Amino acid sequence: MDQLMTASYSRLASFRKLKPSTIVGIVIVGVIVLCAVLAPWIAPYDPTEADFMNLRQPPSFEHWMGTDSAGRDIFSRVLFGVRLDIGVMLLVTLLPLPVGVLLGAIAGYYGGWVDAVISRVADTLIAFPFLILVMAVVAIVGPGLNGVMIGIPLAGWALYARMARAEMLVVREQNYMLATKTLGYTDARSIFRHAVPTIMRTSLSYSTVDMIVNLLLISGLSYLGLGQQPPDPELGAVIADGQAYLLNAWWIATFPGLTLVALGVGIGLIGDGLSDRDLLAGG
Repeated sequence: MDQLMTASYSRLASFRKLKPSTIVGIVIVGVIVLCAVLAPWIAPYDPTEADFMNLRQPPSFEHWMGTDSAGRDIFSRVLFGVRLDIGVMLLVTLLPLPVGVLLGAIAGYYGGWVDAVISRVADTLIAFPFLILVMAVVAIVGPGLNGVMIGIPLAGWALYARMARAEMLVVREQNYMLATKTLGYTDARSIFRHAVPTIMRTSLSYSTVDMIVNLLLISGLSYLGLGQQPPDPELGAVIADGQAYLLNAWWIATFPGLTLVALGVGIGLIGDGLSDRDLLAGG
């Protein structure tokens, strides 16, 4: 019980050391995520329901962010759009992360031909233009988010593998890792229980940058018509719908764009805080 309380106090003390910018990032992302989760309950209108009697209406008490060229409520579409973007962003970022870390840890621990095979495959994927690879998968699968959810993880693990390998080359020479061999621990226990929790820190910090890149990629592909297809809401698609009306209906593209920027900035601020190794270590 005393050890549990000590650990809790240690964790609380770590969070008290958060920089103000990190707290701002947590608040921004927290508010956006909360609104996205509660979208079915707080959205005032159906995001796909057209209302041709209220085309391109400016922001008002009835429509907080105005309406688009089909009379659809922008606020409702932003809520459901950011809900979709966050879900896909987390999936395509967190799916390749553990795969890359484990493969990189194995490569760095064993070396030799195992390292050569994993490293060459990772180097090939890193050298190949990332956007071109994702667009090629989308071209094969067809427009929509299925191609995005296949293409990004297909290449996303490579950077995590390279970082994990570099960390493992250092970690495997540490005294506690040498002690695992002396004690007769299996390689699996040495890697997964003792090495991976240490080398995971760098990858977790980088994953926030990866989230921002993936978020922009998801929205960018939808903006180009290769991602989520209309009439389903997605931030990039909503922005694309409002591009033709920037001069006389600026709110159609502006509010989704500001939401996208705010989410990216919030994640970036959190990533800056996670780069503190002491916080990730828990004290």
